[in-house]
Amino acid sequence: MHRKKYIANALFFAVILLLWQLLYTAACDWLHWAKPYAVPSPAGVIRCTFLLFANGTLTAAILCSMSRVLLGFILSVIIGIILGSLIVHTRLGQQLKPLILGMQTLPSICFVPFAILWFGLSESAILFVVVMGSAFSIAISIESCVKNIPPIYIKAARTMGVDSFALYRRVIFPAALPAFIAGLKQGWSFAWRALMSGEVMSASIGLGYTLMVGRDLADINQVMTVMLVIVLLGILIDKGIFQLIEQKILRTRGLVPHPDRN
Repeated sequence: MHRKKYIANALFFAVILLLWQLLYTAACDWLHWAKPYAVPSPAGVIRCTFLLFANGTLTAAILCSMSRVLLGFILSVIIGIILGSLIVHTRLGQQLKPLILGMQTLPSICFVPFAILWFGLSESAILFVVVMGSAFSIAISIESCVKNIPPIYIKAARTMGVDSFALYRRVIFPAALPAFIAGLKQGWSFAWRALMSGEVMSASIGLGYTLMVGRDLADINQVMTVMLVIVLLGILIDKGIFQLIEQKILRTRGLVPHPDRN
């Protein structure tokens, strides 16, 4: 079953590459609708990918960007949990909720001027953009996952004399965990987008900077290569980390079937 699935996926992407190459050839060589330097081609992207990996540019950019987004995401989770807890438990947090919702809707690129003015062209500026781009989303998800817990769980625990600490440890946190993981996954996507905004404006190395170098050199294949790398990294992190954790949690609760029992 898995082998057939992998073969089907491989054929699907092979067809996509073939269609891409045909469209490129038709637009640039046959019909002359576009200039070759303005349209990426599969062959050019593959050649550029090997070149960037061979000279170490792409490897260094990936490692640098991943370290930045990981640190920024950890800070965002800490700040998001604090803000979310304030919203749930305090009147001040409820008053701040509209502001937090408004900040969540702001594109992360809006924080770049503040980051440059406050921190200069430094790593701190990029981290600031990442945190501002994802912390508010995590805070709202914290409030949502706690409020969506069935009230009967908390009432039953109170009836059995559970104190506040045990209530959180044994009832609220386990019940909110699946939604919390989903909120972290959303926060990660916001952090990843914010990182690209920060690196485009102020980084000296990273995927965003490599993307802009391709633009400045009018190398559309390099631009497309970096975009594909960003997409692939996002998919790998989502499927390889967040989805595995989410599936494991749901499986332990009997919400999805165990693969060995199918």
